[in-house]
Amino acid sequence: MSVQMRKFLAAVLLIFIVFGWVVTIFGAGPIPTLKEKIKLGLDIEGGVYVVMEAKTDLTGDKLKKLMEQTQAVIEQRVNQMGLSEPIVTIEGEKRIRIELPGAQDSDEAIKTIGKTAQLQFMLADGTVALDGSMVKDAGITSDTQNGGYAISLKFNSAGTAAFAKATEKALSGTVTPKIDGVLPNAIAITLDNQIISAPSVKDKISNGEAIITSGTGGFSQDEATNLSALIRGGSLPVALEEVNTSTRTATIGYNAFEMSVIAGIIAVALIIIIMLAFYGIMGVAANIALLLYIILVLWTMVLLGSVLTLPGIGGIILSIGMAVDANVIIFTRIREEIEHGKSLRVSVHSGFKRALNTIIDSHVTTIIASLVLYQLGTGPVKGFALTLMLGIIASLVTATVVTQLFLDIFCESKHFSALKYYGMNEDNTPKFKLKRKFSFIKHRKIFYIISIVIIISGLAVGGIRGYNYGIDFTGGTMMQFDMGKQVELSKVDDTLNAVGIKASELVYAGKNNTEIIIRTMDSLDNEARNQVIAEFNKDFGITEKNVLSVEQFGPSVGKDLRMNALKSVLISCIGMLIYIILRFELKFGIAAVAGVLHDVLIVISLYGIFHVTINNPFIAGILTVLGYSINDTIVIFDRIRENLGIMKKNKLEELLDVSINETLVRSIMTSSTVLVVMIPLFVLTSNTIREFMLPLFIGVVVGTMSSIFMCSPIYYDLCQLSGGTKYKGIKSKKAN
Repeated sequence: MSVQMRKFLAAVLLIFIVFGWVVTIFGAGPIPTLKEKIKLGLDIEGGVYVVMEAKTDLTGDKLKKLMEQTQAVIEQRVNQMGLSEPIVTIEGEKRIRIELPGAQDSDEAIKTIGKTAQLQFMLADGTVALDGSMVKDAGITSDTQNGGYAISLKFNSAGTAAFAKATEKALSGTVTPKIDGVLPNAIAITLDNQIISAPSVKDKISNGEAIITSGTGGFSQDEATNLSALIRGGSLPVALEEVNTSTRTATIGYNAFEMSVIAGIIAVALIIIIMLAFYGIMGVAANIALLLYIILVLWTMVLLGSVLTLPGIGGIILSIGMAVDANVIIFTRIREEIEHGKSLRVSVHSGFKRALNTIIDSHVTTIIASLVLYQLGTGPVKGFALTLMLGIIASLVTATVVTQLFLDIFCESKHFSALKYYGMNEDNTPKFKLKRKFSFIKHRKIFYIISIVIIISGLAVGGIRGYNYGIDFTGGTMMQFDMGKQVELSKVDDTLNAVGIKASELVYAGKNNTEIIIRTMDSLDNEARNQVIAEFNKDFGITEKNVLSVEQFGPSVGKDLRMNALKSVLISCIGMLIYIILRFELKFGIAAVAGVLHDVLIVISLYGIFHVTINNPFIAGILTVLGYSINDTIVIFDRIRENLGIMKKNKLEELLDVSINETLVRSIMTSSTVLVVMIPLFVLTSNTIREFMLPLFIGVVVGTMSSIFMCSPIYYDLCQLSGGTKYKGIKSKKAN
């Protein structure tokens, strides 16, 4: 490609980036801003989600068909609630997740959806006359006699005959009432054995159509809409049990969103400064690529219809830190080429070429972990995995295409072709380079002992004292109330005891401690939560409107989370092992997976020692640690593989030490940038994102250390045991 063509493409790209950021922030004519276009998750926008589990023993195709029927019925109901884009999805084999953006009342939502939702029409004596499957349609109409609204019903042929027979019997005077509050001439409409309406029959109805009125004043529009939706939904084909509920007000979610955006801006600014400070003109190219990278990720989410959650924001910002890694690998290679005496132009081209395989290998292994996380994760974890995956793919494109385009232009420029702009002295030596060479293989047994001590101590402490599992692992409930003022925790505890609830944790939250967070190890269903709210109303004047957020997890959810966590780790390791074997050799694969398992055990051990809460975000954190750790290890292994083909006269232990030292600055630099990105997230954002960041924070440090101090020594010992590597000409001797 000619110089002029490259300059033209660079100019077009810069215009596109500027235009993209203007549109993203301010919009442009008919094009809305990103804020208006992107879908926000319930944890930001506010709303309710409920996960319900089918109580059935069916399996295979019969279960699949049953769940699809159930999904269709629930979709029919929630679509009548007037909410923005409700979502009903099958989760796993037996669960239905219902997401209701904008809804604030979980009690009303669950009632409308229907807990077990068996719709029946009964005579006053309890005789079932017909069921919901016989209802053809239900809607609202004006109540011309009483004012307000009424419900119109239409039945299918079977329902028409059954309803005609029922109305005739209700008018006959032979029905003895056995249902409290239901008149002899009434027909009770029940949902899950709860009466939702009991209209009196005035005439025999044989035409398959009926009108339900409420008497004086008629129904309000909301009452008529909800009742008609429940009737129109019909009977669910299976009983459902509430196993997970979450309610969040828009205020809490949006405040957390704003703080996350601020943290993201700070993180990006820090990355830009760091890249300029350490890499000069190469940092300028990387920062241009970074600005494009952010636009690509965000607008790709819009085009895919993806939902942006708080953990998803964490995934984007974390992937920004990891995206720096590709540029750091490239820049390290370019400096090495310059140091070998090559011209700047040749160094840029050969540096990119030599870095490409390393970048692809390191990113693919991270994508494997992200894919597993997306497939086995639920809710916010999926959002985290999706944004992380999009970020990794975007970083591959921007680093290998955009950064290279601008570096090609810079190195051919009269103004920016001096070596000082590339962090090099005029004698082709780097301005910053670790002068000391470390002997890692020689001291490997010390590293082994330190890791074994930490792992055994952590697992022993966690096993004896017990790990601090969150309610999403054990089952339980979290409720957050806005009390309006600071109240004594002892009084709150007394209120809970009055309804037979023992709090496992009571803490203040919000400004001036005006909010209370209650955690119980009991999984409180909708009815139990309503009892708590009623008691709070009596003692503190608190209503449903003062409930800021609710999280409820049934015991079966926690069991599935633990199993999914185990499966995620195993599947990720198998996938990575296969890829590394194909790209390298078996011993490299075993050493890499051993390092990954080491990192997982270290993180779990530290959580056991310091009694940190293990919950759903912890799984996402662990899997991201897997991806990051393997990313760092692959970079070192790639250098070892390269040196195995070059340094044939060296001893294996010498070669490994040289390879680790050659990539040491890159490992430190990449880890530092990722940690720098995490700090604003950890300090400024909500607990939700902090729960994701903590295992990542620990994991980045542990992963970096293991790739340097553990994986290469393990590879060395494997070579010792098997008599060498598949690469010929490498001498090996037992290290001290």
